[in-house]
Amino acid sequence: MNKHISDQPRGHSHQRLREYTRQEREAGTHPSVAALHSRPLTRGAGNRKTAEYLRIERGREV
Repeated sequence: MNKHISDQPRGHSHQRLREYTRQEREAGTHPSVAALHSRPLTRGAGNRKTAEYLRIERGREV
């Protein structure tokens, strides 16, 4: 007599593949983060002045 279909062992290959792809996805950097890191670091003089004013306002002088 054969076993019932629910008594048959299931293959776990899909779970191993899912875990592998999850680990690979989490190990890499997200494309948006890579795009932000590759942007040029252009800062205008206005931004520097604002940063200096905020530094002085916070009480941190040279």
